[in-house]
Amino acid sequence: MNRFVSRVQMLISFLPSASPAFSENSSDQTEIYRLKKEGKEEIREHFLTDEKSHMLVFFFLVLLTSMFSAFSDCRGDIYKYVDAEGVIHITNVPTEANVSYVLVMKEKRVIIELKGPITDYEDLIVKASERYRVDPALVKAVIKAESNFNHRAVSPVGARGLMQLMPATAATLQVEDSFHPESNIDGGVRYLRYLMNLFSGNLPLVLAAYNAGENTVLRYNNRIPPYQETRTYVRRVLDYYDKYSSAKRIP
Repeated sequence: MNRFVSRVQMLISFLPSASPAFSENSSDQTEIYRLKKEGKEEIREHFLTDEKSHMLVFFFLVLLTSMFSAFSDCRGDIYKYVDAEGVIHITNVPTEANVSYVLVMKEKRVIIELKGPITDYEDLIVKASERYRVDPALVKAVIKAESNFNHRAVSPVGARGLMQLMPATAATLQVEDSFHPESNIDGGVRYLRYLMNLFSGNLPLVLAAYNAGENTVLRYNNRIPPYQETRTYVRRVLDYYDKYSSAKRIP
């Protein structure tokens, strides 16, 4: 990440000094800072523009977008919005409420192939589901959406195993090996039970929290966050849940 910030700073230094938006004597400023929220790193660049510098800003955005795709440390979909003062905000974690975000770059998704039939984990799923009082059909739906039943799956942001536990979450759940199917399923189902208690069994909120973090859902006043990824995830898991509840096999 430090490499990315240094490259951005170097890029800014090459911008024409005579430009009203980036002149050393101008009151307009460029700010680059890092935040860490919900286990994800967020990068935002804020820069003020005026009518005379729109083309320069557009050129800067194009280069910045290409840099996001070039560094493996910067992951996630990239969004932008313009506030009332004309400040352009770019972020990979759209956390502001009542803001219309525009998707400017889509993260390259990892395609996970099915490594074995669901029956390989049937007994483990039933065991954990009975232990924590969670519908096994829901557990199957989450695993299907998260890893497609690949116990070696690793997401671009580091989530691991069948139920895609982040390292920090796995540590909290005392899951020592997220690639071990039984440990991963036990930890993931226990986390689902925790979320179901926290959100009073509201399944869409439970799934949104599993995807985006419980604090994010709480920050949006117990509503599904306005993230396209999270909303798509909730719909997909609910669809799988309906099919597994109906005892339909999903290849």
